[in-house]
Amino acid sequence: MPSTVYFIDLRATIKRSLVRKLDELIEAVGLAATVKPGGLTAIKLHFGEKGNTAFIRPVFARRFVEAVKAAGGHPFLTDANTLYVGTRSDAPGHLVTATENGFAYSVVGAPLVIADGLRGHSAAAVPVDLPECKEAWIGAEVVEADSLVSLSHFKGHELAGFGGAIKNLGMGAASRRGKLFMHSNITPSIDPKLCISCGRCIERCPVGAIKFVRRGADEPAPKGTKNHEVRASKDPAKCIGCGDCILACPKEAIQIGWDAQIPDFLRRMVAYTKGVMAGKESNAVHFSFLTQISPACDCYPFNDAPMVADIGILASTDLVAIDQAAVDLVNQAPGLPGTELKHAHPSGEDKFLDLYPKVDWQIQLAYAQQIGLGSRDYDLVKI
Repeated sequence: MPSTVYFIDLRATIKRSLVRKLDELIEAVGLAATVKPGGLTAIKLHFGEKGNTAFIRPVFARRFVEAVKAAGGHPFLTDANTLYVGTRSDAPGHLVTATENGFAYSVVGAPLVIADGLRGHSAAAVPVDLPECKEAWIGAEVVEADSLVSLSHFKGHELAGFGGAIKNLGMGAASRRGKLFMHSNITPSIDPKLCISCGRCIERCPVGAIKFVRRGADEPAPKGTKNHEVRASKDPAKCIGCGDCILACPKEAIQIGWDAQIPDFLRRMVAYTKGVMAGKESNAVHFSFLTQISPACDCYPFNDAPMVADIGILASTDLVAIDQAAVDLVNQAPGLPGTELKHAHPSGEDKFLDLYPKVDWQIQLAYAQQIGLGSRDYDLVKI
């Protein structure tokens, strides 16, 4: 039986603003029924890296806070610390960034709680018993919450193809130990015969794992090389497998084992999503904002131009169905010119495969359905 995915577009009138339509969406999906009265409700979202502006607006987050309060719950906004060095790698910096991005108590009406503590070590081991892992290390504050409201900003993603509800929970709510596990098989290598010594990968690496080394006699510099004496080299011991360097390289000199490493990464992420959802299957609801649909992760300190026009907001109690619906709506939309899209501008073409042709984004949906997280079959109901 298909799952129901509710949808509002972004058209508004003086009598029916977008905020009012969002309230109608919240009511239609039955958020109140998922909230445990008197319990703690984790509202899981991405606060946005400093410099990024594509994240969900705080004024929208407040509508979910008010809805949880009206249902008798005690809400808090939460996200886990990042694996890479940035403005959200520890709780103090994370909270400062969230506040600077507008998520102050005076705006959202709920406290902010970092899901995995001061330095990312506050974690709970949740049994998942899957081939990828027997347990998932999830941010303790998410595990201990009684109910869960997932707010995802839908966009492209360089390692997952797209980022939606599955990634928001599986990667976003994982502790540092969990994030390391999911990325541990991602090991980019640099081909010295393609490296032009531009230094972009060095600038992009969040942990300083790449540096220039002197070229060997059997490593001739290709045409267009900036400095013929050096090339980029990666320290495997420092690499965290984030994949930023792959995007930075203008010559595709940095690659990973796409056929093996990406499928394994995606299945690990889905396994962790199961860990987040464990015990909350009847007390969770998911929302996906198809706005400013940028080509890459919100973890960057910038966001590129949206690849399609804003579409709307989705809601469902099925996280697989909501991601499938989001993918379908984006692919059905015409691509915008002058963006990162290369060829898939016509309606109906695969925007995500165009962005990342070596990433099979369908793996995360297929595996999530296989392990019982939801269904890819859905009915789209417009509110």
